[in-house]
Order: sequence, then structure tokens, then C-alpha cells
Amino acid sequence: MNNYIREMRIVNINGSNIFSDISIRYVIPLYQRAFAWEDKEIAQLIEDISDFKEEIYYIGSLIVSKNENDHSYEVIDGQQRMTALFLLLSALDIKVENILTFACRKKSDNTLKNINRLENLNLEDIEASLQQGKQVIDTIIGGRDFNKKRFLSQLRKVKLYRIEVPHNTDLNRYFEIMNTRGEQLEQHDILKATLMSVIKSNESKSLFAKIWDACSDMTGYVQMHFDTTARKELFDYDWKFMPKVSFTRKSNEKSTAGFNIQNIIKPTFRVEEFDDITDKDERVRFESIITFPFFLLHTLKVLVADKDIQHVNQDETLVYELLDDKKLTDAFNRVITYGVVKGKRIAEAEETFSLSFINCLLKCRFLFDKYIIKREFVNENSIGEWSLKQLEVSGQASNKKAYYVNTYFGQSGEWERSWKPRTEVILMLQSCMRVSYTSPKVMHWITELLRWLYIGDTENLSKLNEYEWKAESIAANAVKNDFLDAVEDGYYDWGTDTPHIVFNYLDYLLWKDNPKKHNSFIFEFRNSVEHWYPRHPSEGTFEHWTHDDGVDDFGNLCLVQRAINSKFSNMAPEAKKSTFNDMIAKGSLKLKIMAEMTVASETKNSSQNWKDEICAIHEDEMLQKLVVACKNYL
Repeated sequence: MNNYIREMRIVNINGSNIFSDISIRYVIPLYQRAFAWEDKEIAQLIEDISDFKEEIYYIGSLIVSKNENDHSYEVIDGQQRMTALFLLLSALDIKVENILTFACRKKSDNTLKNINRLENLNLEDIEASLQQGKQVIDTIIGGRDFNKKRFLSQLRKVKLYRIEVPHNTDLNRYFEIMNTRGEQLEQHDILKATLMSVIKSNESKSLFAKIWDACSDMTGYVQMHFDTTARKELFDYDWKFMPKVSFTRKSNEKSTAGFNIQNIIKPTFRVEEFDDITDKDERVRFESIITFPFFLLHTLKVLVADKDIQHVNQDETLVYELLDDKKLTDAFNRVITYGVVKGKRIAEAEETFSLSFINCLLKCRFLFDKYIIKREFVNENSIGEWSLKQLEVSGQASNKKAYYVNTYFGQSGEWERSWKPRTEVILMLQSCMRVSYTSPKVMHWITELLRWLYIGDTENLSKLNEYEWKAESIAANAVKNDFLDAVEDGYYDWGTDTPHIVFNYLDYLLWKDNPKKHNSFIFEFRNSVEHWYPRHPSEGTFEHWTHDDGVDDFGNLCLVQRAINSKFSNMAPEAKKSTFNDMIAKGSLKLKIMAEMTVASETKNSSQNWKDEICAIHEDEMLQKLVVACKNYL
């Protein structure tokens, strides 16, 4: 290894770490953006470290430029990961030196320097993104299932490469190249080549590639990623029927036989793109809630269930529950190597498996687009909203235009005002589950819904009327299994370990009781469990409340956005209610109820009254609502 590349352990056996050497400094230049990792990226980093099985795990590269005058390293690429590691090690009580700095960003430097003592700083002196990153990490490593000893053992096996660019490198030019460089070959590209390699017919390969490429674009609706001829042939005249794929007839489509496997896996290969056009000439963009590699894993599970594929050794699991995009090719290889259908090994009929999978992929994508929520952006709207719509067309022949209407969950002859509320309920249920399970590795509800739709008859309207029941049963059973049945001795006092689905499903039930009253309520990523009466009141301000006395009880908890959590701080309930009234009005429904119930009695102020009496009453009411709802879905 040359002098420009150094292999570094994140944490050494002797206790030192990448932030121990006070003779150097890592400087994040001003042209780099501030720390921007959110829950998803931070959780992914911790999961990757927790899950790897190799003896050594390389977490990536840190590209730096060395300043010979002061022995500092300017970070060119890798600063997000580097900063997250600094926060992680600090949260694990591993001693780190203040050698990671931000050029000309005093607030960021001050926050890092005092990362474990932020309560001593004024709010205006804290960089919010760093504080929120620390809160995410604290929540994860403070969870009931987090094994700190095992994680530290894993962490000692993690390495990264520090790579110095040569002296006199034009850093601005280098940074520009780093951010515009071509994408490397991904696992799903390799999987595509592998599955196609066993297909004998060039026409079948061509159709496989066309379908794969259309499905790989997770924006918009899959019909819009085919050319006109293929769209009509696969989805019928109105583009809205379950696709019919046949590899036994001769294709009438324009030949793409020139796309062999070597061509397909080249980074220059591109999918044909189409613009979404509505009758109102609005610019509509739809954003998927999962990426293509995860969609492939969901589809694999659907196919395994549909074909009843078993492991050759019946006692072993064929497809693991956790959805891991980093093990995409391994998941497929496992099914192909060990899978058995009706006594016949898949390894002996790989072409049949490849063709079955691509058929399943297109059908699942069609169902996903129509029956699983998306984020919808119209014109210049950059925030978006939850959307559950189906594609329709108007016009004739070459003048056809696509537009989007609420997905239909009605019966023949039923008026829209009768079935539209059903669609709204399903949208709320799915957005409830989406914000509860932020990691795509555990979005098993998508698999369950796709499997139910795929195996069922979606052309049968009476069957689709059961979709609401199916969606709610998934949420209700998660609450029952992961909370109601899991508590010990009847004390619902898990505090910040309370699963988010419990709070969100309760909000759904409260909304469903009176949709008109709560017509402005939407599910947002409220990822922080807040104690309404704080665990650590400001010293000397009001009475402490301990875990044993009920501060961690379900009645005293709610979900808030992480930024709100930091603003609520250690304030008393009555202070939160009066100071953040507008924020509470836009928050969770449980939080709104808690605020409404925080009132004084004849002998006690509202905060003391909440602690002594009202909290327990609220908890009983909310738990009873959850218990009754969950019993309906046993």
C-alpha cells in the first residue's frame, strides 16, 4: 500500500480510534455541505456494522488532501460518514479528541466539542442537524434490542481507507469530478445479467430486458416506462389491466435483440424515458417509498409464496425475513440453489425461474403502483403528499393522455361518495405504517399486501373490498404482538422503547373515529418519543418523576418530530402547552388530546394534576381503544 493510502481501524483493540491522534486534524471545508444525514442513513450505518459476518468490514473511503504546513487533512469526500462515526463513538462513550472540525462554522464546531453536554448550551448555539443525529443514535443504541457489547466487538473489525490526493491537485476540479462521476455497477445490474444468462431465446431476453428496465425506474407508473406498442400489448387498450406476459409467442414489438448481456451491464445503458402528462397539463411526479433493489426482494418473496417454493432441507429458511439490499444477489442465489417446487430443484430449471420472476416482477410493479402509497408532487410543489391513485387514459389512438384518479375500492354501480372514504382509510393506514417503519429493511407490510393482492383476484371488486381489512390487520397485529402481548406484569412503561407503530396506529384510530374533525391531520415522520411530563425537569423548577412512579408510562408519551423534541426540552406540560400551541395543533392526535387534558384542578396546577391523576386516565382510555381494535383482527 503506497504512502497516499492508509488503512485505519475505526476502533483499535487497545482502545484508540480514528479520532484519537491529536497531532492531526480533519477539516471539512466550507464548500462541503453541512451534516445532512437523517434517520435512514444513520440507522443504515449502524445496521451495516451490526450485521456484517466477515472478519474485516471495509466501511468505505475517506478522500483527503494533506496540508503540509499544519498536518491537517481537508476532507474532500466521506465527510457525512466521518461525522456520523464521530457522533456514534461519542454516544458509545468512546473517548474522541476534537480533531474533526468545520471550516468557518463556529456553531458546528461548538456542537461537536460539546456533543455529550448539549444541555449546557443555549439552543441558538447548537447545530440542529448534529444534535438530531446524536438523538437518532442515542435512540437506537438505547433500545431494548441493542447489544452494546456485541456492537463494540463488531466495531473493532471495521476499517476504512484514508486516501490522499496528490500534492497540487486542483481540489475544486477534483470535487466536481467526484460528484459527477459515472455510477458503478450495482448488485441489481449483476442480478439482471445473471437471470438473463440462462434464457435461451433472444426474443425472450429482449422482452425480459425491456420489462426489467421499465420496472427499475421507480418513479411514476410502470406503464409510462414502455413505448406505445409494448404498453398496449402488455396492459391492453386502456393501459390499466393486469399485464399479460407471454414468452411462448413471437413478439410483435420492435426488436431490441442488439442488447446482449455485455451491453446491458455497461453503465452507458439507459432506459427509455417518458414524461407523465395529465389532462390538466399539470406536471406530476410520483416518488416511490422504496428503491428498486428492495422492490426486487419484495417480489422474490411474493414469487416464493405464490409458487410455494421450499428449501430442499425442509427445516431451513429459504428467504430470510430481513430485507437487505446489500445481500440482493445472495438472496436470489439462495432460492435458485436450494429452492424446490413440487419436488423439482430450481437449479435444474433456471430459465423457467427467470421467466417466472420477470412475469411476477411486472405484475407486482403494476399492483404496487396502483395499491401502495407514493409521494405525489404537482408542478412546483417540493413537499409532496401521500397519494394512492391509479392511472387512467383519455383520448383515442395517438392522442391518448394519462391522468390519475383515486384508486377505486368500490362495488359495481356504487357512487364515488360511497367508496371514496374507503380509499382514504387505506391511504391513512399505509401512511401510518410507512412513517412507523422508516428502514426499508423492515417494511414487511409491503410484502404482505403485495402477496395478498398477487395471489388474490384484483379484478374481482368484492375481493378488493377486503383490502381495507387486510391492511388494518397488519397494523393491528403489529401492535398486539410487539406491544400489548409483549409487556410484562401489565405495566406499559417502555418509555422511548415503545414501538412507533403503537402511537401511529392509535392516531389512525382516533382519526377514523371522526375524520371530519381531524380532516387536516396527516401522518408525518414523527420519529422521537416525547415525555409530556419530562424525565429530567430543569433543576429546581418542578418535581421530578421517576420511571418507577410512571414517567415512562404510555399515557405520558407521544410521537413528535425530532426538532420539536429538542424545543420541548425539559419544560413542564403546562409550559409546553402554552408555548407550542400551534405546533401541538399540527402534531399527533394523541399529543393534542394530552394537551387538552392538561388542566389545573382546584388544588393543583395543570402539570402536577397531569402527573398525579390525568395521565393514568388518559392511558386507560388510549390502551382500551388499542385493545378493542386489535381484538377485531385476531
